[in-house]
Amino acid sequence: MSNTERYFMNKREIEDQTERAFEEKHFRAYYQPQYNHSTGRIVGAEALVRWIHPEYGMQSPGEFIPVFENNGNITRLDLYIFEEVCAFLRKCIDENLKTVPISINVSRHDLYTGDFIESLEGIRTKYGIPVKHLRVEITESAALNDNKFMSDKVREFQSLGYAVEMDDFGSGYSSLNALKDIEVDIIKLDMVFLKGEIGGRGGVIISSIVRMANWLGTPVIVEGVETVEQADYMKSIGCDYIQGYLYSKPVPEDEFYDKLKNGKIGRTIPKMQFIESLDAEKFWNPESLETMVFNNFVGGAAIFSYENEKIEVLRVNEKYLSEFGMNMSQKDIILNNKDLNLDRENKKIYIDTIKRAIASGEEEECETWRTVRSPCCGEDIFCIKSTMRVIGRSDGSYLFYVLVNDITKEKRAFEAVAESEKKFRMAGEHANIYCWEYDLETKDMRPCARCMRDLNLPKLIKNYPEPLIESGLFPPDYADFYRAFLKKLEDGAESLEAIMPLTADRIPFHVRYTTELDENGHPYKAYGSATLAIDLDLNKALTESKKELA
Repeated sequence: MSNTERYFMNKREIEDQTERAFEEKHFRAYYQPQYNHSTGRIVGAEALVRWIHPEYGMQSPGEFIPVFENNGNITRLDLYIFEEVCAFLRKCIDENLKTVPISINVSRHDLYTGDFIESLEGIRTKYGIPVKHLRVEITESAALNDNKFMSDKVREFQSLGYAVEMDDFGSGYSSLNALKDIEVDIIKLDMVFLKGEIGGRGGVIISSIVRMANWLGTPVIVEGVETVEQADYMKSIGCDYIQGYLYSKPVPEDEFYDKLKNGKIGRTIPKMQFIESLDAEKFWNPESLETMVFNNFVGGAAIFSYENEKIEVLRVNEKYLSEFGMNMSQKDIILNNKDLNLDRENKKIYIDTIKRAIASGEEEECETWRTVRSPCCGEDIFCIKSTMRVIGRSDGSYLFYVLVNDITKEKRAFEAVAESEKKFRMAGEHANIYCWEYDLETKDMRPCARCMRDLNLPKLIKNYPEPLIESGLFPPDYADFYRAFLKKLEDGAESLEAIMPLTADRIPFHVRYTTELDENGHPYKAYGSATLAIDLDLNKALTESKKELA
């Protein structure tokens, strides 16, 4: 039978031909490259075994691997392939060829062989290969029912400097449990969720897995990628690293050598880099001190992600929910308040603040109006003061921590005062009225536009009224009278009025003051106005005013 013809051996023939295959080196290491879909660079490769029988042609791993697992030859085969990989890497290093980390598959049977890791290290040392060039892959199913044992083995590999990948993640039933207990360095995601239609329920699941891995600072490589659509979708949800027929099928050593020689070399890095002071694992642990602080001591707080001008709330604490008082759950916030329900104008304000926080690396603040939707209470509009900071970042994707404060009541009160002041000033312009605002605590006076225009006053006068007394705007013989007038306001008078001469020309004005009280009933601000007093007996009016004030 020629080499081009294929004949798949049965179990009996596989067992009969095994020894010859080892002796005559019928087993070959094939390499399937892993690429960064954003840059087109090779970032790694997986070493796969191929049996090239001289008479029967290439045999299917799906046929002979299970036989080897049953008869105990699988560990011998894995060590054989590991040595092939080390010999190849030695060649690349000796020729000064830039290479990438190559991963080798480690089976459950290997790990239960007591001296397996020592045997690997013996081969690696024999060829003088730095451990950074090698990775080991364990399958998700290998961890099933014995996470403690597998976790110990993973830590042993890591203590020697090997990066450990969890292969076929998502293909079985133990994924989340295995990820929780076994601290692998890289996740290899199975494309089973994206078979057929891109997106949909499978897309939601796979994007959640990628985000979860990013939070853990664990790079994700998705394997089995066959189409541009699949690769683009994975890139869109934060996973750039792919392995599959789209870029390359598994190739023999010489072809992989050419790819390294003629291609661009990159490296795999975690997608999400957290700030140094944040331990991401503790932060997402519901029993950690970080979570206790988040829930109980920081006021209303939330975690949200930001990418391509899209805002997605990921987590809120109870005080965040109580800020709105609309009987909402965390689920309601996440599902019913996409992009925070900001209109175009307020979203621009919020995103501008996000961009400032990204650029500065510090806390940034903004005030925005938003619609909040509650299944129980319907809709309401709130003005929220947000203080935000970046706590994690990757290429174009950011994780934010934000403190929120409902300032709706204060904002509406301010707007009402501003509107009243606007109307008052407009009326004053038409009625020859001068008006100003006086802070009783700081003694700051802010004049109206008419005051500034006609009397040449600045926008802010400190230590009022002394500068105006010194300038002669208030006649010197009435300085003490005016000081006593203001002292009455400071002592709690709700309103005062008097006739007094103002300006160097001693023009009579009807001066009125009304005070504003704080929540404790103490006066803290006064609003003053002055209207021309026409056709009055000035001397008589001034005398009466002084008597009333006394």
